[in-house]
Amino acid sequence: MSNLDLKMQDAKALAAGYSRTFRMVEIASIVAFWSLSFAIAYKLWPYAKSYGWLLLAALSFGFILADFVGGLVHWMGDTWGSTEMPILGKALIRPFREHHVDEKAITRHDYIETNGSNCLVAVPVAAAVLFVPLDVEGWTAPALFLVASLGSMIFWVMMTNQIHKWSHLDEDKAPALLKLLQRLHLVLPPEHHKTHHTAPFDTYYCITTGWLNWPLAKLGFYRHLERLITALTGLIPRKDDIGLDAALKIAPAPAEKPQPQKATT
Repeated sequence: MSNLDLKMQDAKALAAGYSRTFRMVEIASIVAFWSLSFAIAYKLWPYAKSYGWLLLAALSFGFILADFVGGLVHWMGDTWGSTEMPILGKALIRPFREHHVDEKAITRHDYIETNGSNCLVAVPVAAAVLFVPLDVEGWTAPALFLVASLGSMIFWVMMTNQIHKWSHLDEDKAPALLKLLQRLHLVLPPEHHKTHHTAPFDTYYCITTGWLNWPLAKLGFYRHLERLITALTGLIPRKDDIGLDAALKIAPAPAEKPQPQKATT
């Protein structure tokens, strides 16, 4: 069996893991997410005139924060765990692993399959944000910033998979407006995202705008986290995604312990 055949077989097996039951959960999550999002917007609207600049700053901060949070979740789904794990295996990990063996699969997903799991993750945060009080004396401005920034963040985290899907569209199928936004790097550009799809898929995880990919890579942010988790748990990053042998070859080496100094006479 060739590598290509094996790749296709794996992709089909992973795609088959998308169940009707989980689809029903995704539909409910989408309805809940949009209901909560409109409720958050309604909660903020009376303050738009008096706190316009603060809300604008909070919405912008949430937009940037979404790139980081989405990238962190993406790294977790790519790097740790197995598709056989209960709940998280099918809901979070399976789509990431399928995407590595069949990049175009995401372009064949409908709105529900593309965005349902992100809505599921965002719903608890949206529900918590909705109950943050805004009318406590001396707390209004920071509370507004918190609610608006988190509301913006969960919206763009929800949009991450849709933006990611757009980055994999064939050029002749991408609308002109989308191409413009990608060229301006306001949403994830396809050329930028290709860096992540170079085996072993261990960098450039941010897929909302991708703005944070370069600084996080330069800082070795994910490598440091991997060293820490491996040191604490013994788990090997990407073992389930690319196989144990390949994972061991690229696993970040633990920091060398300083050698004791020899006594001098």
